[in-house]
Amino acid sequence: MSKARRMTQELLLQILRYEPETGKFLWLVRPSSKRRIGDQAGHLEKALGYVVVRFQGTSYMAHRLAWLYVHGRWPDGLIDHKNGDRADNRFDNLRDVAHRVNMQNLRKAFVSSKTGLLGASPLKDGRFGAFIKRDGKSKNLGTFDTPELAHAAYVAAKRVIHHEGNTL
Repeated sequence: MSKARRMTQELLLQILRYEPETGKFLWLVRPSSKRRIGDQAGHLEKALGYVVVRFQGTSYMAHRLAWLYVHGRWPDGLIDHKNGDRADNRFDNLRDVAHRVNMQNLRKAFVSSKTGLLGASPLKDGRFGAFIKRDGKSKNLGTFDTPELAHAAYVAAKRVIHHEGNTL
C-alpha cells in the first residue's frame, strides 16, 4: 500500500476543511505547534507548481485530496487541472483522467523543447516545422519562418482536431 493511500475520507474530514469554490484547505486540528486551527493547509511546491499538504510525515497533493474529499475515493487516474494552473485546486477545475488525456491538455512545451513552444520544432534549414499527433501518428502542419508561426499553426490545428482533454 502506498503512503498516499493511508489517508481516508473519514480522516480527511476530521483534519481538514476543503473549500471547493477556492480550492483551499483549512486545518480543523493543530497538526503542529506552528499551525493553528483555521490556518490554510499546504504549500506551493515551486519546482512542480503543485500545492502539497503534509500530515503526520506524509505529503499529499492537494488536488488529489480534493478528489478524495468530494468523492470519498482516490481518483482512478490523474487529476488534470483544466486551466493548466497546477496550483488552482478549485473543484470545477479538476477532472479525473487517463494519462493520455492529461497529456493533451499541455499548456507549455517540455523543458527539453528547443523552441520552448508547443508543436514547433527547429529544422536543419533554419526554419521551423509544426507537427501534431493524432491516434499515435504525426502529421506535418507545414514549415514556417519563426517558431511563433509554427506554434500558432499547431494551436489552430489542435482546436480543430478533437484531442480528448484539450482545453486550449
